[in-house]
Amino acid sequence: MSHSDQSQGTSRRAFLSANGTLAAATVLVPQSRAAAAEAPPTTRARRVEFSMPSLSFRDVGRQNSLGRLYEAALTGLIGINTVYATPAVYDRAGLVDYPPGAFVRAGGGYPSPQRWTRDAAVNAWNAASLLGPMVGANTLWAVIDRQEHDGLIVQQDNQWWDQVIWVVAAWNHYAITGDRHFLANAYQASANTLAARKARNFNTEFGLFTGPSFMNDGIAGYPSPPWADGIGSSFVLDYPHADELMCLSTNCLYHGALTALAGMADQVGRSGEAGGYRSDARALRQAINRHLWRENPGSYGYLIHGGDTHAGELDPSQEGAGLAFAVLCGVADARRTRLLLNNAHWQPRGIVNVWPHFPRFSDDRPGRHNVMVWPMVHSMFGHAAAAGGRTDLFERAITGLASLVGDSDDNFYELYNSLTGAVDGGWQTGNDSRWTSQPDQAWSASGYLRMIYSGLFGLTFTPNQVSISPTLPPAWGDVGLYGVPYRDATLDITLTGAGNRVRSCTVDGRSSRPVIPAAVTGHHTVHIVLET
Repeated sequence: MSHSDQSQGTSRRAFLSANGTLAAATVLVPQSRAAAAEAPPTTRARRVEFSMPSLSFRDVGRQNSLGRLYEAALTGLIGINTVYATPAVYDRAGLVDYPPGAFVRAGGGYPSPQRWTRDAAVNAWNAASLLGPMVGANTLWAVIDRQEHDGLIVQQDNQWWDQVIWVVAAWNHYAITGDRHFLANAYQASANTLAARKARNFNTEFGLFTGPSFMNDGIAGYPSPPWADGIGSSFVLDYPHADELMCLSTNCLYHGALTALAGMADQVGRSGEAGGYRSDARALRQAINRHLWRENPGSYGYLIHGGDTHAGELDPSQEGAGLAFAVLCGVADARRTRLLLNNAHWQPRGIVNVWPHFPRFSDDRPGRHNVMVWPMVHSMFGHAAAAGGRTDLFERAITGLASLVGDSDDNFYELYNSLTGAVDGGWQTGNDSRWTSQPDQAWSASGYLRMIYSGLFGLTFTPNQVSISPTLPPAWGDVGLYGVPYRDATLDITLTGAGNRVRSCTVDGRSSRPVIPAAVTGHHTVHIVLET
């Protein structure tokens, strides 16, 4: 049993080895029941306050599809997956706020506890930090440890490549909230985490960080090598040289983390450290574009092999999350962004984890982390499409996910078949039985919310302001988002027209740039007219 198995209960590795079908009786229950079952009487979680902006399309059909799924996503994130954070498990650093003592768990089909860095960071980044800042902070603090001598650090488990997305999410949380107490602790945890990763997982020859890819803790997400017949394990690190891979998504997240850490350093008055992090980020960006960019066909490859028989070779597969993070984490310039969006392969039901099928899989037996639609990855790509100016691809992404979830009784499942849209867990090793796609996935729901908040309405936060850069597909008609929380203000935002260029903007009836300063207070109305 690994250290993470012993200290955290059930790790993702243990879940993988159990074939994703552990008994439902071990699953965390929604917050009201969890509080009663798990919280001692003196620390029982109180009612959690969220702001839940309402989404309204003038078009009735659009409201009945995208609007209905928006409500389902809020229910999935807040009503189902916001639960009590048992102090002994989730408050190792002493930073979780009690009351309410609530955080966002990973999902409804997993065993508890769910102290998983990747899920926590993604859910906070997608939506929780905006809708419920205290719960967003608790979700991030739930995966932080306090070292005896060196201070705070993201938990040091056997999936180190998950750690850096926490830094990106923490910076986003500060940009939304302006919480300087949060920032001071987040900077310490982020700096310690990046230092540990650079010391242990940096390949100086390539200038890239080593480790598996962002989504792929399962071996189905990899070619051969590292996969090899006869090993039989689901977990990627059980295969030789898998720890030496240099993957697109992971390195893009390191770039995002270094950039975020530089911003944190500036905010806490450490300009010298900020300069060092920016220098490291520039060097990493250059290395990614030098080693992973493929001018023909105009996209990024998936990974560079480590010490296996293909050492130093670039695997040309398309990694959905990698392409999204290349845009969202600032690795791809405008030209590369345009090309990768133009050239991205879509399956009939969406953007998949890795394309194409590895030889041991097929349309009839798709790999769980291979040619399958994970809503979280698909949503990241949808946001990247909006950020890259592709209104058509953004529309395809958000309507595609709404269709998948609508066809599964408005439940945000873990993954779907990329051809049929059926709820489908796929295969992991190629020789195992079909896996289960788990229900009530928090990051599937928060991914949909991300496409609404960051894609459709284009909310982009910095420490000093929120800018609004919407992407409104043609023929959608007018749409409004009412009751958006922003620090000490509440915003009602309405969009008319179509496209992603702001023709005009008014704030409280007065002509303005589509920017709201952080110091604003009270209730304000923002009306934006868009054009192509």
